Amino acid sequence: MAKCEICGKSAMFGNNVPHSLHKTKRQWRPNLQKVMLNRDGRPRKTYVCTKCLRTLNKSK
Repeated sequence: MAKCEICGKSAMFGNNVPHSLHKTKRQWRPNLQKVMLNRDGRPRKTYVCTKCLRTLNKSK
């Protein structure tokens, strides 16, 4: 399962609930992007959620 490598955000699970209240399973996936980041002094492709990506852009 995909996971943000900075904050650890991953998919959340729940139910689809229509008007008839017949519940079926569903999941909410985080918005992950593949980005080149310097980790331990080396550039590396990592999966980062967009919230962390915005925070990284502010700190540059």
